[in-house]
Amino acid sequence: MGSFSIWHWLIVLVIVLIFFGRGKIPDLMGDVAKGIKSFKKGMADEDETPPATTAKTVDHKPEETK
Repeated sequence: MGSFSIWHWLIVLVIVLIFFGRGKIPDLMGDVAKGIKSFKKGMADEDETPPATTAKTVDHKPEETK
């Protein structure tokens, strides 16, 4: 159950190439890279913008009982 041998990795590589083909893998990696880049940009934008509104408190006065 330790590490996999070179034969295991070669079989996995062949299966991946059969499913995705040679041309699809670079496209898939490009899409992953674009997703990571937009995620990082979104996180940076979130840090730069100050909060739009501040929390407001509402004073509550208890009702007078008769």
